[in-house]
Amino acid sequence: MLLTSAALLAILAGYAALCAVSPFGPCRKCSGTGLRELRKGSKLCRRCHGQRRRLRIGRRALNSSRRTHAAGTTPRTTASKGAAPWH
Repeated sequence: MLLTSAALLAILAGYAALCAVSPFGPCRKCSGTGLRELRKGSKLCRRCHGQRRRLRIGRRALNSSRRTHAAGTTPRTTASKGAAPWH
């Protein structure tokens, strides 16, 4: 049990480091080419818009949690100078 927990923690730490170092990964829909092969020819990938890279799931979750934290901890401005900060 301890070995399994340590291995899972190491895998999660490795993925977090990967998301921090390289937040973009290759698009899975077009295999990083930016184009989709169709019967009549090729077309830009709708998922990555031809940019060949997509934001990783872990980085998307980190950005979302940072945005939520920033929105929840924004200081309120007081209406008047004489107002106490705890009201």
